[in-house]
Order: sequence, then C-alpha cells, then structure tokens
Amino acid sequence: MPEIDKNPRLRGAVINARSENMPKDKIEKAIHKAISGENIGDFEEVRYEGYGPGGVAVIIEALTDNRNRTASEVRAAFSKHGGNLGETGSVSYSFIHSGVIRYDNTLVGEEDILEHAIDSGANDVLFNDDQHEVHCNPSKLTEVRDSLIEKLGDPVSANLEWTAKSFIDISKDQIKTLIKMVEILEDNDDIQSVSTNFEISNEIIKNLSN
Repeated sequence: MPEIDKNPRLRGAVINARSENMPKDKIEKAIHKAISGENIGDFEEVRYEGYGPGGVAVIIEALTDNRNRTASEVRAAFSKHGGNLGETGSVSYSFIHSGVIRYDNTLVGEEDILEHAIDSGANDVLFNDDQHEVHCNPSKLTEVRDSLIEKLGDPVSANLEWTAKSFIDISKDQIKTLIKMVEILEDNDDIQSVSTNFEISNEIIKNLSN
C-alpha cells in the first residue's frame, strides 16, 4: 500500500471511496491501478445534462474509457423513463458547482469547524442534523480539504458537487420513475455522480415503498 498521507490526491480518493462503503480490496486495487498508471490515459471525464421525469434537471458526471458506450447507456436511461438528454450547459445554470467537505458533527464542534474553515479559505459552512458541510470554490477543494485534515482529521467525504439553486415538485408517479432512472444511472460503473433539482428524502422513499 503506498503512503497515502504523502499523496493528497490519493488520500482524497480513498476518503471518498470509504464514504461510499467501497470494500477495502477494491480500494486497494484502484490505488494500485492509479499508482502503476495502468490504462490511466484511456479514461476521460464527461458530463451529461438533461431533464428527467416531471422536468427534473439532471447532471451526470462520468469517468469513461469509451464515450460512445457511456453516452448510449445514459441516453437509454433517459429515454426509458420519459426524460431527454440535452446539450452540455442545458441545465447546469440551475446548479452551483462547489467543493463540499463533510464532517461528523459528533466528532467536530461548530466553533472549531467554522474557525478552521474560514482560515482554510472556505466560502461557507452549513450545519445539518448529523454533519457539518464546508463549501469552497471547486479549484480550492484540495487546498481546503488538506488544511482541514491537518487540523481536524479526515472528513466523512470531500467531493466536487452540483447543488441545485432551487427544487421543484413532481407527482408521486414521477417520483417513482425518477428514482428508478437515478438507480440505473448510479449502477453504471462509468458514472461517478448523479445530481438533480429534486430533493428525495428518506421519508419520501419510505412512503413510496409502503
């Protein structure tokens, strides 16, 4: 295992993998592949944008070695669930792109994270029921994350995220279809993240399952 603490980019990847409950053996294989450079030049980052059921705006970020395959699979998921894949930029104006670093609020106090976030160059701190969220400019994510790690230890996660500026309401049937579409997209190995401007709470999911 390489020395993760001496490689900020690698450490960030491991933190995010753990936050997604990725098994240890898969984390180690991904690290080995990154360190060895195996096929690393064949992959590229791609963003897809479009509208899902009920006009919900959707942004998908992927890392793929075959753009045609990934685009075809994304387009099929939209079409099957009554959505439409659009051009890059067609919905991103409805979102804010930022670095988001999360800490467990049972381990880090509000005053500590607020003080260190400001010192680290963050833009804002949000306090939720179970986590603190530190927001920063996308270009400063690594800098802010590493500064907070030095002072507060490893975060729960640290990612570039698309956050909707506002949310829309859709019908119960549309919610069910949207959830199915998002699940299919998230199950795709090429897709790294799926963001929407509809907030699906655990309560809504529980009610739908009943």
